[in-house]
Amino acid sequence: MPVQKFHSIEEMNQARVPTDRRADFEQFLRHCARYWAMAPKVYPRGVFKFRSVEESNRSLPASAWARVPPVP
Repeated sequence: MPVQKFHSIEEMNQARVPTDRRADFEQFLRHCARYWAMAPKVYPRGVFKFRSVEESNRSLPASAWARVPPVP
């Protein structure tokens, strides 16, 4: 929803109130569905320290990368 600027109270009172929020909510649901598709289903317990990003990436199973949908 864009930000509206007004110069006076009268101008603000005459502004149209947006009522169609369905498209925004549907976009929110799509984002939620995409997040849950990417998120791991089971989280390992504990805290893990890695010396490099490459070592961190190697610790992930290949199936974790297969679940990430392509960015449109």
